[in-house]
Amino acid sequence: MERVIFACVHNAGRSQMAAAFFAAVADPAKAEAASAGTQPADHVHATVVDVMREVGVDLSRSAPQLLTDELARSATLLVTMGCGESCPYVPGLARDDWPVSDPKDQPIAAVRRIRDEIRARVLRLVESKDWQRSTKRGVE
Repeated sequence: MERVIFACVHNAGRSQMAAAFFAAVADPAKAEAASAGTQPADHVHATVVDVMREVGVDLSRSAPQLLTDELARSATLLVTMGCGESCPYVPGLARDDWPVSDPKDQPIAAVRRIRDEIRARVLRLVESKDWQRSTKRGVE
């Protein structure tokens, strides 16, 4: 079983969207995902909840969590999204950085573009690793 951790600073936008899209398209028998932040916020950004609801994904009950060394060590891949040097370094852990804009305080049109970029990146990742489920759940 492969495990991907999507990490950003506040775990209130980018990484939450990425983990949700991953859960929708990846075969849970092959891979799973979690999201976390180096300085977790109190809640997921309201605009992020709204734009994800537009594509059938409910993040209203999601809660930001701290990216710990232990959580990172449980992964086979760490995808960072803006946390830079504050993301933990785990020897032997594959790491990729996605330079995706922070949706915090952005107008809804910008958050939709960020959502769509993250969805496309997640789809490419899942397909490149052959982790896709036989039927996707409405996020293509």
